[in-house]
Amino acid sequence: MTIYEEGLAANGANYAALTPTDFLERAAATWPDKIAIIHGEQRTTYRNFLTRSRQMASALTRRGIVKGDVVSIIAPNTPAMLEAHYGVIMAGAVLNALNYRLDPATIAFILEHGGAKLVLVDREFSTVMADALSSMENPPPVIGIDDPLALSGALLGETEYEAFLAEGDAADPWERPADEWDSMALNYTSGTTGNPKGVVFHHRGAFLNAMGNVIAFGLDALTRYLWTLPMFHCNGWTFTWAVTAVGGTHVCLRAVDPVLIFQLIEDHKVSHMCGAPVVLNMLVHAPEEAKRRFNHSIQIATGGAAPPSAVIASMERLGFQVLHLYGLTETYGPSGICAWPPEWDDLELDAKASRMARQGVRYPTLEGFRVVNPDTLEDVPADGATMGEIWIRGNTVMKGYLKNPLASGEAFAHGWFHSGDLAVMHPDGYAEVKDRSKDIIISGGENISSLEVEEALYKHPKIMEAAVVARPDNKWGETPCAFVTIVPGHKDLSEAEVIAWCRQSMAHFKAPRTVIFCDLPKTSTGKIQKFLLRDQAVAL
Repeated sequence: MTIYEEGLAANGANYAALTPTDFLERAAATWPDKIAIIHGEQRTTYRNFLTRSRQMASALTRRGIVKGDVVSIIAPNTPAMLEAHYGVIMAGAVLNALNYRLDPATIAFILEHGGAKLVLVDREFSTVMADALSSMENPPPVIGIDDPLALSGALLGETEYEAFLAEGDAADPWERPADEWDSMALNYTSGTTGNPKGVVFHHRGAFLNAMGNVIAFGLDALTRYLWTLPMFHCNGWTFTWAVTAVGGTHVCLRAVDPVLIFQLIEDHKVSHMCGAPVVLNMLVHAPEEAKRRFNHSIQIATGGAAPPSAVIASMERLGFQVLHLYGLTETYGPSGICAWPPEWDDLELDAKASRMARQGVRYPTLEGFRVVNPDTLEDVPADGATMGEIWIRGNTVMKGYLKNPLASGEAFAHGWFHSGDLAVMHPDGYAEVKDRSKDIIISGGENISSLEVEEALYKHPKIMEAAVVARPDNKWGETPCAFVTIVPGHKDLSEAEVIAWCRQSMAHFKAPRTVIFCDLPKTSTGKIQKFLLRDQAVAL
């Protein structure tokens, strides 16, 4: 023990567990009357935002929710979804924001695997949730959210959301984490099997990644953030907490509509937004009469597949500044950033686009970001050609996969998180992803497991063999492309029939958009050579 530790210890005066819920308390104390949330004609101040979130925490506690219980929500980007990102966690519970694009069977799996004790359901998604719950032996109780901007759907559950909030008292104390390692969010991501894996977040990681967003994206009290990115996706890449941390304004959006996006940007002087490349492409190709020319700067962060140079150029002409981020659900969203040095400003557009295609350098709040040869465990040479796997380490890496110690152990081998993304390292220290070792397809910002699609294809009585790879798509970034070998004697199988078959057993966005009938190329040991199929899919 050194003189700097002797007699010194953490205590109430010098230590408090980090938690993103503190952001809301500070914002409400600092800017109580400032507009925190805009939703159609609805305006919510930070004072009211805190009050409603604490009411939710109290109502959950009074219904028997205790520390560590999972509370699920299926809703678009609405005030209720934002309130859940604070109220559920203030109750000491674990927030499970569901992807509303999933099919009922997958939703039921997630609710059962995560052990949801309660589920909040926006009425637009009542049908898919009712189907999911009907297949469960012990479905959780349901609170129905009657959002005024929902265009369809009957209310589900015995209690409506506002009545549920009224059960709570904002004066009740809320559950601060005793340890910032405590679990506070559960997000499901596609993996190398059909069933999604539960990614567990802790308070410390959520707090720090939100701070990383503040630094990387330049958020401040003047920020007006438009919710074009789903809040269910890594908790909105933790911007659900980052915008609140600086006292910015959340501008809600139930669905991505280019016409409405341009209108909201103009009406509310939106300064920041996020989205997959497909969102950028939708804005570029919006009707000319819907487009606006803005007198202020709008920054848009995108992730997944890098946007094509033509899209980047078009976005710049529309007045947007594009920022390329890299990350995974396992890293709370953003973990890499294509930080833009001033010397790149003078490059030609094509050169700029090639730089922006890089996943970049580590996030401000991340400890380690490497491209590693998995055989030698050494960093690959920074030559822009030698491929390795991106390894990540730091406080903004998940706790692990829920109820899956084997997968967690594999992901954390050698003290680093193994991303499964194959990349090169350029001489300037910027990484660039070249392939995905797990064959995950990223379509519209959502992950699709190729094995899940293949499993559905193999169940078709006329299909003998199948393999699914990503095919580049100008709108969605990537879409599933299926290569199928037909059972002898069944030459009548059509592309439309195969696609319809898949859509019966999975969310439509996961089904193949393209089907090629052929004999599959294989190695001498019988393994399908997917790299050849990828080349063919690119050439289609």
